[in-house]
Amino acid sequence: MTLKCAVVDLPFGGAKGGICLDPLQYSASEIESLIRRYTLELTRKGFIGPTIDVPGPDVGTGTREMNWMMDTYETFYGHLDINAKAITTGKSLTLGGIEGRTESTGLGAFIVLKEILGNTEMMKKLKINPGIEGKKFIIQVENFSKLIIY
Repeated sequence: MTLKCAVVDLPFGGAKGGICLDPLQYSASEIESLIRRYTLELTRKGFIGPTIDVPGPDVGTGTREMNWMMDTYETFYGHLDINAKAITTGKSLTLGGIEGRTESTGLGAFIVLKEILGNTEMMKKLKINPGIEGKKFIIQVENFSKLIIY
């Protein structure tokens, strides 16, 4: 995320954290309870907030989990924070999410790759022909048997 933001001159960075578990071993209500508690703990310690660090979906999570995080934050801290809905990205459109969020990570990775491969100086040092054309790429996705949040 830090690299993607730097390419387009945005003064943001990124980090990861999460709960590692096999979602097949838990019910939806148990997962919801874990996510809501996780959200409360991160907030209580000052690790997340609309102006601090904003969680977004990652491997094993999506709209449902981001909705739970946003709802939890808004329920406990919404009366103190006018920007409470901005606690997560990737939430549903009906809860303040934005169009195109699902595609944004892949598109961002593509744009960063295109920019790097378009840097003639860097490609010369690496002895790689500049540009995307004629190149093959492998995308590695983490193990989907684990639930990773944030």
